[in-house]
Amino acid sequence: MKNGMKEKNNTILCLGNDGEEIEFFVLEQTTLAGKNYLLVADSIEDDGVVMIMKEISLEDDFVSYEIVEDDEELKMISNIFNELVEDFEVSL
Repeated sequence: MKNGMKEKNNTILCLGNDGEEIEFFVLEQTTLAGKNYLLVADSIEDDGVVMIMKEISLEDDFVSYEIVEDDEELKMISNIFNELVEDFEVSL
């Protein structure tokens, strides 16, 4: 799933496949091998869904991300986010 996004403070606005805006909270970000990754959640409540997204393009003020779905890449980035975020564990 690809979404066009524009960063807004600690949130990003995503354009879903249906064109509707979805707001995600950015919990952390990191760069690995020249690629930017975001750890995002759809809610700041305990029951929120957490995802890892990878930057795929940058054009003007808009950045496109996609959800990381490759198991090896997801495992590697999850380990990094687990080290960066205190009291938080990403599990697959």
